[in-house]
Amino acid sequence: MLRDLTLGQYYPVDSVIHRLDPRTKFLGTLMFIVSVFLFKTFWGFLLCGGFVIGVTILARIPIKYILKGIRPILFLLLFMMIFNLLLTPGEVIGEWWIFKVTKEGIYAALFMGLRLIMLVFGSSLMTYTTTPNKLTSGMESVFGFLKVIKVPVHELAMMISIALRFIPILLEETNKIMKAQQARGADFESGGVIKRAKAMVPILIPLFLSAFRRAGDLAEAMEARCYHGGAGRTKMKPLKYHLRDLFAYLALIGLIVGAVFIP
Repeated sequence: MLRDLTLGQYYPVDSVIHRLDPRTKFLGTLMFIVSVFLFKTFWGFLLCGGFVIGVTILARIPIKYILKGIRPILFLLLFMMIFNLLLTPGEVIGEWWIFKVTKEGIYAALFMGLRLIMLVFGSSLMTYTTTPNKLTSGMESVFGFLKVIKVPVHELAMMISIALRFIPILLEETNKIMKAQQARGADFESGGVIKRAKAMVPILIPLFLSAFRRAGDLAEAMEARCYHGGAGRTKMKPLKYHLRDLFAYLALIGLIVGAVFIP
């Protein structure tokens, strides 16, 4: 299950999506998220799904790598769908105890499920096709206007990039700790909720110690390289837009237009 989290992972392959400017991919992800919440019909979600599939094919990422990102949020997905199914008022088509299933509830549950799936797909594609360094540069450039009001854009972008980079590392560390504890006789599967929660203590303590140790090592490495923030720093590889980025923006604008005008 821990290996199924796709956020923060990078899939190294040469594709037209990988070669896009990181600003294009970051802004494109935001535009895609907006379009997901604008769609109100199945035709709209069909367009959104086709867009995601097309980008995945262009990025040359196996579909299974995208699909496995659904498993960690499966419980949340089912909970939200059941919540909308049973508590949405409207035309009643079924009733059980104090709960009523309505026609509007079915549509609300399906749309909520589709939105969550699309959000996972969109965020996974951005991290799969963008290295943490490029993502940091893209975010810093996009939010550069905030420097006028003294917002530390570079530092914030660096923090987000490091956090994304540490996600797969900590997941791998958690997996190693769990296997080590299981080899010593630990049981994480049997028993009730309280017993399982207590069984997680031998995992959380070494995981936190490992995270703090890695954070300390990273801080010392940055200080040894005389890192003092973004003031006065230059880029070894400045970001430049290309013709492919223009086509990407046109495709995204088309998606937004479709989200607004599809009935």
